[in-house]
Amino acid sequence: MADAIDDEGTAEAVEKALGLLDLDTKARLLSGQDMWSLPAVPAIGLGSLVMSDGPIGVRGVHWTADDPSIALPSPTALAATWDPELARRAGRLLAQEARRKGVHVLLAPTVNLHRSPLGGRHFEAYSEDPYLTGEIGTGYVTGVQDGGVGTTVKHFVANDAETERFTVDNEIGARALRELYLAPFEAIVKNARPWGIMAAYNGVNGSTMTEHRELQQGVLREEWGFDGFIVSDWLAARDTVRGLKGGLDVAMPGPRTVYGEALAAAVRDGRVTEAELDEAVRRLLTLAARVGVLDGAAPAVAPVDRPGPIDGEALAREIARRSFVLLRNEGAGGRGAVLPLGAGAPGGVRSLALIGAAARDARVLGGGSAVVFPDHVVSPLDGLRAALPPEVRFSYAVGADPTDELTPAAQGFALRAVVRAADGRVLGESRLASGQVQWISDFPEGVRYEELHTVETVGTFTPRESGAHSFGTRGLGGLRLVVDGTVLFEGEQLPPDVGDPFEAFMGSPVPRGQVELTAGEPVEVSLTCEVARPEEALLDAVCFSLLHRAPERDAEELLREAVAAASAAEVAVVVVATTERVESEGFDRAHLKLPGRQDELVRRVAATGTPTVVVVNAGSPVEMAWREEVAAVLLSWFPGQEAGAALADVLLGAEEPGGRLPTTWPERLEDAPVSAVTPSEGRLVYDEGVFIGYRAWERREGIAPAYWFGHGLGYTDWVYEALDFTPAETPAETPAETPAETPAKTPAEPVGEPADGALGTVTVRVRNTGPRAGREVVQLYLTVPEDDGEERPVRRLAGFASVTAGPGETAEVSLPLPRRAAEIWDETVGAWRLIPGTYAAEAGRSVADRRLSAPVPVQPTA
Repeated sequence: MADAIDDEGTAEAVEKALGLLDLDTKARLLSGQDMWSLPAVPAIGLGSLVMSDGPIGVRGVHWTADDPSIALPSPTALAATWDPELARRAGRLLAQEARRKGVHVLLAPTVNLHRSPLGGRHFEAYSEDPYLTGEIGTGYVTGVQDGGVGTTVKHFVANDAETERFTVDNEIGARALRELYLAPFEAIVKNARPWGIMAAYNGVNGSTMTEHRELQQGVLREEWGFDGFIVSDWLAARDTVRGLKGGLDVAMPGPRTVYGEALAAAVRDGRVTEAELDEAVRRLLTLAARVGVLDGAAPAVAPVDRPGPIDGEALAREIARRSFVLLRNEGAGGRGAVLPLGAGAPGGVRSLALIGAAARDARVLGGGSAVVFPDHVVSPLDGLRAALPPEVRFSYAVGADPTDELTPAAQGFALRAVVRAADGRVLGESRLASGQVQWISDFPEGVRYEELHTVETVGTFTPRESGAHSFGTRGLGGLRLVVDGTVLFEGEQLPPDVGDPFEAFMGSPVPRGQVELTAGEPVEVSLTCEVARPEEALLDAVCFSLLHRAPERDAEELLREAVAAASAAEVAVVVVATTERVESEGFDRAHLKLPGRQDELVRRVAATGTPTVVVVNAGSPVEMAWREEVAAVLLSWFPGQEAGAALADVLLGAEEPGGRLPTTWPERLEDAPVSAVTPSEGRLVYDEGVFIGYRAWERREGIAPAYWFGHGLGYTDWVYEALDFTPAETPAETPAETPAETPAKTPAEPVGEPADGALGTVTVRVRNTGPRAGREVVQLYLTVPEDDGEERPVRRLAGFASVTAGPGETAEVSLPLPRRAAEIWDETVGAWRLIPGTYAAEAGRSVADRRLSAPVPVQPTA
């Protein structure tokens, strides 16, 4: 991949374009012209630069189902593959999607850490471990930029919870900030050369991040050599002068921001210099050159050098099955293990009961900015029905519904939005993926916010069940709800009194009434919104929802049906899940319990004596008090649009579950080392220091997690046969090599020093002793010397690689041992310090299942 900033022709084009701009145009360029784009300047050959959310798919500039997006599994699922090369392939697919939708920059990846299991966007971040996060993030960023599309690594820095996210000041010690929260950003900046960084909403140690000169200018640019642009999280920019001087290049969204006219005025009255403004514009023009929207500059990746076409559905399915983590797989009925279930496995099943509302209506992605609209979703019910041979008797029971709330109309609804002017003229239309309309400066073609007056969600609903269906509304403005000719509501819905502006804008769900409907008989539905226009609104936006809930059946009756189905089958598969009201952007979790009566459902099915497999569809840890009562537990995360097909692959044994835990799962919330996510008087103190995740668990006596970081089972067995350590000749100067099956670095050398030198190389040999081919994730940990006088974690992840082998075959992998694993951030001198002593390199299957060890002598630096 070429690097535009080092290309002399690009630099000349940037300087030429900059020299042709007047002050007002330069200031305007740093401010969004709408929700997703920056203004074009045809006079200098600058096109409009378009950004889009993109953690698991590329939504584009319109919140609509008219242009579907591939929906990959959640970022946590991607990290659970422990495969940076797979992350690179995911990035290349997303670049392909971005180009198709006219998007130049993806607002991803999220590399904040899993500090606490209560973090509301846990599913959108990779891991509790900074090394694993940095490796997966490097793969993702490299892949996207392989395709000529930019990234914005986010949220810089310490946006690890959602409560009071716009105003919280996170107080973090220098060691924890360097060793944990900054570490993934550092690795990605130095190894993947990202073209953008997104500044977070929160503050760190007294300064809001969009104005944090020490971290943005000092650490990110001067120390690490970051040469890209910094964009604010949406609505995060607060002050014109402090923002620009603090290193913020672009304030989004627009057109009403603290940059633009306000920035030009600040230059004119001397509060900032034009040279400071020029530096920000220069970085923006460099980005434009890299993505190919600046005339006279060659793009960073020529079209001929981009990766070839990628099958998005196939890749989504592969990532999903590679991310599934098999936590437990016990014998039952004389079998060695309950999984796999396929006819090709010993004692393949002849009858199977699938249970759970989440098996029929799958949640395949997290809420908030991660939402995209795929053109189809394969549910577990669909996937197993399609994959099971006809001779297998198959049944389905709801068992328990995870929610008793109204949700955006989805199953059985065929809806479109019709936009009208005040005189009734139709301005435009858009197909809807659900009953939710969410337009923020991105209206259907032909629609201008100034002209629109009403939006009508209209269409048909074909119910699956007969009975009293509940309907409701969410949003702001004058609303009129009609179902099958009955007016259920007509009036105004006012904004809720909440601190998060996005939540205030979207409103709260309100039930409006019930209508008796008959299964299979379609009825007409409509929700008309006379759009509210609050004077204080920062955005031109329309957001409201048609909500629905199917008839509520007796909970005991549903549980009895599930028990009967399980009792009549050889194996029961129970799918349990969280909901968008439990895990989503904008709020943190209050507990780790599964919603509704799903825990009771699992226990009652397991009590039948039928071997029970529980599939947990959640983006972050949940309590599983029943885990020892069931035969198998499989984590599917939020598995993307091909969820059911991938699940069938794994359950039936066509593929093995390839995932390993990227975060430690506690038995109970009260056992979690870190659970504080609620600020006190605007401050959240990270008083745990460097001890989060497994680093904290290993210090505790008498309390163990349910499942350790790195844990995950496959369908074969592995023996670790040998481990050898070869010291580096010049450990202080040797650059880190790329682990096996991780993406190679770009041809251009990283700016500044590499993220780590190498202490040496660890070679590990493993043997597949099981009956089938398999994949093993070899994990390397560096354990510190005993009683070395330093307050630091017992061990840390220092390398990993995936290997494959057939039955009886061996596989060998060589892993560099990074110098950084033996360093700490010395707060007294503000620098990394190598701690000498005899360490131990340990290889194994998880942080708690280490099979082999070798001494690693670390000499003091000269």
